Amino acid sequence: MILKPLKFSVLLFSILLLFQVCKDDCEQQARFTSPTNFIFELVDKTTKENLFTNQTFSPIEMRVVNVDDSTAIDFDFIDEDDLNHIQIVGIGWETEKVNALLRVGDKDIANLRVDAERKSEDCCAFTEYNEIKIENADFQLNAETGVYTVFVD
Repeated sequence: MILKPLKFSVLLFSILLLFQVCKDDCEQQARFTSPTNFIFELVDKTTKENLFTNQTFSPIEMRVVNVDDSTAIDFDFIDEDDLNHIQIVGIGWETEKVNALLRVGDKDIANLRVDAERKSEDCCAFTEYNEIKIENADFQLNAETGVYTVFVD
């Protein structure tokens, strides 16, 4: 009687050991890269002043809207240290095409078009951007900070 429970325990232990050894390598080295945050600064085209800092625009009037279905797109308004930037954080968590309109009050500022593809390769999840376009506005991208400065008339 003692031998049978012992055999069962050895068999169970062997099966558990086999599953442990056969674990997917990705579980031990999985890496995850979150999508890019899109950060915008709205400045006067002539004076180059931030339009929120000089109070031309009010943060409570800021909207980011999905042009295709008129739904709101989440964003954060960063006013820390008088940066006054708009940060869109929800794009690229999945494969998607986004046509976003940045609007302050009733003034359309710019369109952001993004074609994002969420991928998983070599134990790493990441977003590949097939296209990023800003339309209907002059802008400049600061490659070091990732901030798009949009020039507003």
